[in-house]
Amino acid sequence: MCSTENNAELLPTSSDPALILELKTRRPPSLVGRAGCETWSVDFSPDGAWFAWSMGHGIVWVVAWPLDSEDSQNGETDRGDKSFSCGHPVWGLAFGPRPKSAAVAQPAKTPSKGNNSLLLATGLENGVIKIWNVLTGDAVFDLHGHEGVVRDLVFPQNGTLTLISSSRDKTLRIWDLAHKGKKVQVLSGHKDWISCCCVSSDCSMIASVGRFDRMVCLWSLRSYTFIRNLTGGTRKTLYLLSSCDFSPDGALLATAAFSGSSWWIDLWDPYTAEKLATLVDYFEDYGQNQISAIQFSPNGLHLAIVTDDRALRIWEPGKKGMVMQTKADRDSNGLCCNYHPQGGVVATGTRDGHVRFWRAPRTVPSLCHLCRSILRHSVSTHQMEPLPLPKRILEYLTYRNIPERLRTCCSSEEEWEG
Repeated sequence: MCSTENNAELLPTSSDPALILELKTRRPPSLVGRAGCETWSVDFSPDGAWFAWSMGHGIVWVVAWPLDSEDSQNGETDRGDKSFSCGHPVWGLAFGPRPKSAAVAQPAKTPSKGNNSLLLATGLENGVIKIWNVLTGDAVFDLHGHEGVVRDLVFPQNGTLTLISSSRDKTLRIWDLAHKGKKVQVLSGHKDWISCCCVSSDCSMIASVGRFDRMVCLWSLRSYTFIRNLTGGTRKTLYLLSSCDFSPDGALLATAAFSGSSWWIDLWDPYTAEKLATLVDYFEDYGQNQISAIQFSPNGLHLAIVTDDRALRIWEPGKKGMVMQTKADRDSNGLCCNYHPQGGVVATGTRDGHVRFWRAPRTVPSLCHLCRSILRHSVSTHQMEPLPLPKRILEYLTYRNIPERLRTCCSSEEEWEG
C-alpha cells in the first residue's frame, strides 16, 4: 500500500559542521525506542533523484532529492514523496535497474517523472521481497523463497532486471524480475546468517559475508557457482563479519569485522584472494566498538565507515588516519550508509529510525587514479601481472602499494581538531 502521508520531519543541523540535515521519523510515543524502529537500509536511486529508507514498523519512505526545509513545510504533494507499507519490518532495500555505464550521471534537480521503470525492492523480516513501482506507488509483485530475514538486496550495474538477495536462511538468490521472479538461482554454502552481499562493477562476481560463520565468499554471477572463500590466517579472538563492498573498478573488495576489543577492515584482491591491507582500530571500552557498514565512494577514492563510537568516518584506502570523521558519540546508533551517486553526500540510518545526511569530501581524482580505475574495470589482476611494466607501476595498478597494516587515527581528539 502506498501513501503520501507526511511520516517524517526535517530537523535543523547540529553543531557538527559535517551534518547537512536529519530526517526524524514521526511515530506515537508508545513506539519510540521499541524494537522495530530501526533504519536497517537506505539507498539513492541510480540518477540520484530519489532517496529511500526503512523507517521502522514496516514502512519505507521515498522522497525526492535534494531535500530542503522549505519543501517540507509546504507539503509533499508536489514533490511526489510517498511511503510504502510493507506489512513486516524492512531489513533491506534497493533501487533498480542500474545502468550499464560506469560514468556518473549528472545531478538531477527534479525527479525523473517520465521514468516509469524505476523499481524499489524491499526485503522483509518474513522472507518475502516486495517489488514496487516508485513513480506510480504500486506494488508490482512479491518474491517468495527465502525462509528467513532478507538482509540485503543488490541490483547489478548491467541495466537488467536481475536482483540479488541475501538472507538469514544462509542462502543468496538471484531473481529475474523480467519473469516476475519465476526464474531463480539459489547459492548455498554459508553455514549461518549472511550479513551483506555486493556485486562487482563488471557483474562477474558476487561477494557475501557471513556474520557468525566468518566466511567471505565469492560467487560467479555468470555461472552461478561458488568460486572461493577468502581467508587471511586464523584469528585467535572470536569476531563477527558485518559488511562488504567492491571498489567501483572491481579490483578491491573491502570487508568489515569486529571483536570485543577492536574493529578492522580488510582489503582483498578478489582475483587472487590475496589480502592486501588491514585497517585496525582498538578501543579501551570492551564490547563498544561494533562496525556496522562500509561503502566505497562513487569515484573509488574513499570508503565510508559506520561504527558504534562515531556516526561516520571517511577513509582513503592506503592512508593513515581519516579524511573526515564526525565527533565521538556513543549514542550515534548507526546501522547503514549509502553514498549519493554523484558523491559529496553520505546518508546514514540509525536504530531510532532516523536518517542523517553528511557532507563527504569532494576530491578531484588524480590522472593516475582515473587511468587505474578505467583499466581495472575490464582487466583482472591475472591479466595485469604478465604485462611488461615497471614494478612500481604494476604495484600501483594492482593496489600492492598499500601498506599492509594501518591504524585508523591519531592518538587524541586534539590532533584531529587541529
